[in-house]
Amino acid sequence: MVETSNVILVPDFLTVRELAELIDSSPIDVMKRLITNGIMASINQQIDFDTAAIVIEEMGFTAQSASAVAAAEEEEKRAEEREEKWSAMYLGETPDTLIARPPIITILGHVDHGKTTLLDTIRKTAVAEGEAGGITQHIGAYQAQHDGRILTFLDTPGHEAFTAMRARGAQGADIAILVVAADDGVMPTTREALDHARAANLPLVVAITKIDRNNANADLVKQQLAELDLIPDDWDGSTMMVPVDSLNGVGIEDLLEALVLVADDNSIVGNPQGILRGTVIEAEVDRSRGTMATLLVMNGAMKRGDIIVAGTSYGRVKAMFDSAGNPVERAIPSMPVSVLGLDVPPAPGVFFEIVANDKLARSIAEDRRQQERTRQVSGPVQAAMTLEDLFNQFQAGEAKELAMVLKTDVQGSIQPITDELKNISQRNEEGIEVRVLRQEVGRITESDVMLASASNAIIVGFNVGVDNPAQSSAEVQGVEIRKYDVIYKLFEDIELALYGMLEPKFGDQVVGIAEVRQTFKIPRGGVIAGSMIKEGEARRNAKARLKRGEKIIIDGVNVSSLKRFQDDVREVRSGFECGIGLAGVSDFEEGDIIEFFVRVRVN
Repeated sequence: MVETSNVILVPDFLTVRELAELIDSSPIDVMKRLITNGIMASINQQIDFDTAAIVIEEMGFTAQSASAVAAAEEEEKRAEEREEKWSAMYLGETPDTLIARPPIITILGHVDHGKTTLLDTIRKTAVAEGEAGGITQHIGAYQAQHDGRILTFLDTPGHEAFTAMRARGAQGADIAILVVAADDGVMPTTREALDHARAANLPLVVAITKIDRNNANADLVKQQLAELDLIPDDWDGSTMMVPVDSLNGVGIEDLLEALVLVADDNSIVGNPQGILRGTVIEAEVDRSRGTMATLLVMNGAMKRGDIIVAGTSYGRVKAMFDSAGNPVERAIPSMPVSVLGLDVPPAPGVFFEIVANDKLARSIAEDRRQQERTRQVSGPVQAAMTLEDLFNQFQAGEAKELAMVLKTDVQGSIQPITDELKNISQRNEEGIEVRVLRQEVGRITESDVMLASASNAIIVGFNVGVDNPAQSSAEVQGVEIRKYDVIYKLFEDIELALYGMLEPKFGDQVVGIAEVRQTFKIPRGGVIAGSMIKEGEARRNAKARLKRGEKIIIDGVNVSSLKRFQDDVREVRSGFECGIGLAGVSDFEEGDIIEFFVRVRVN
């Protein structure tokens, strides 16, 4: 334990013996003081922080919660990371050019805890003067006022939408409201939302909703959140928790005030005179007007006539409308507007930027479309973050930590694993830290993959399986899943990865199976096997093996020909017939099996 002056850091639970060692006293003296305060405890019995604090204060010291200090240090670290996260948005800016802008706020939480009702109430009670009752369209975001301060709300509640934006590279918000119902408490989805907000390093304000219900218990909600290291400010913590009755408007003003205070504590800035950059919130095709995209300006100012590129979309801004449907000429930082003029709807979450002319915009968009087509055909080459590549990414400045989602078979496995991961981080001389974004019991799910994808993290499973949708999603999004059944192997791989000593391992992955139905001899083309694809797909760029029964006739040969009728093709999917030629193979027989495989990384 660390002692500074007369302040002593105390864990949440410790034995009487440990408390005596902490204050350099005898266990007997500690037990006597506990008895004086009406507490009977043996030398090896555990006591909580509050009980230990009584003895410590009587001995002339000041007790401080070690977990609270750790939480404060973690919050300070997240604040630094938030500042780094936004730095890309303000390239070319200097501190003296950046000024405060309205905070952008997203709402996260369980599906039935009143997120949408809360947004609707804020919209009705705090929209800018002159807009009340005038909202004629849904553009995915709107601005509200509180004591002359403007706040921007993303009208897309739910951590799925929020994380989908992060997965495409956009932070999407400055502050998160975590909604928890007072009559229901913390749910699994609440924990997921909290994981996503923490992974994004967002400062949090908790809205405890439905306080009007007969079975509402706000104190229980605070206790449950405290167990997740989210300590209420009225319990000497750093998280503001505001009781709210959205239906009757109770607590709305207090919630808005809390958001303003949190915004003031964080550096939320932009330069209205700087280079235009921002994020796409949503987009659609309007039958009468064409492509309408909701854009959120982060830096600079967008004007009618500007030429912008948003992902694979481009165009000239023909018109802009605010959330009330009113035309506007200029959009400044943190202002959401619906824009007319892009050629196709851009994907939510992509960045947009201004370019010099139509020709350059078209060229950039076409290049990105070609890259997207290539990526869709070839699939992800490798995971965004792999253990094997971690050290190289760290040296290249592309990674500063190993972010991880941890899933285990039993609760008892979580603490030993996370404790040892912390020890590994502390021992690492390269400065690479291990950061566990989520630690839960159960199979690896699609939600885990979503969080890992958005956070450039890997998933580690200990004695657990992977849901089929999660496996498919991980392959599409390039998320590495590593499964272990020996705990020491898990630790060994992590430690080797932090020192750049973990070598990648490769293996064969079968991607398609074909059955030979008949053979054809082609002049100057050899023998072609007329086949039916039974599983997966045949690929022209894959390797192949020919099997007859259980016997492998030839292995690891190139596919020399793949045809559908007379056309050369790159792939043929399950259920279709095709002609297959294998380099150097001419003795096909009906009933032979051709397996197509590719070389991939394996754990």
